[in-house]
Amino acid sequence: MTRLSSFASGARDTVPMLVGAAPFGVIFGTLVAAGPLALWQGQLMSMSVFAGSSQFIAVGLVAGHAGLLVIWLTTLIVNLRHALYAATLLPHVAHLPARWRWTLGFFLTDETFAVMAGYYQRHPRAPLGHWYFLGSCLSMYGNWQLWTLVGLLFGAAFPQLQSLGLDFAMVATFIAIVVPQLASLPHFAAALAAGSIAYLGQDLPYKLGLMAAVTAGVMVGLALSRWHAGSRERVGETA
Repeated sequence: MTRLSSFASGARDTVPMLVGAAPFGVIFGTLVAAGPLALWQGQLMSMSVFAGSSQFIAVGLVAGHAGLLVIWLTTLIVNLRHALYAATLLPHVAHLPARWRWTLGFFLTDETFAVMAGYYQRHPRAPLGHWYFLGSCLSMYGNWQLWTLVGLLFGAAFPQLQSLGLDFAMVATFIAIVVPQLASLPHFAAALAAGSIAYLGQDLPYKLGLMAAVTAGVMVGLALSRWHAGSRERVGETA
């Protein structure tokens, strides 16, 4: 396995996520085209922020004439889940130079995290895993820029595009990726806890329900993983 082949594998394995994210990019571009922002500002946001949910929220707040501090704090809260993603993947990239960690950290998204979590579960000590990681990241980044541009250019021609229910594509993609990973009790319990909290907290402001769901899922998964590891150690000691 070479650097190039690892990079290509990461990009290839992210293709299902690219398909799922495409409608979101188009819808975002459409919203920008119909709002107060200039088209180049919408593309610049996708290039520099690169966080779909935060971009949607920011565009809505700008259209509502919210202050800069409100926009900044709201998007910060929504993106706090990325800190949990980073903490989960850190053991696999901690040995890398700072330039690698900062680069991968900027490009980390929900989709790339889902791909990398599965990859590191299968290959926990892959020497070229960071090249696989980069391939996944850059394919998602290029995909988001492309479909944002499509939405910006065709938003005026299809002003009701965001109401067609295209966002279901991303939901279906995540279901297809997450379900095969629920083979163990910790994973299943974490998903159940996160799903339950997300449902109960769906009406909370600033997407706090999502943050609570992520936190609950991580805590339940870690607790059961440690309990399961302790149980195996005790069985080994008594054997």
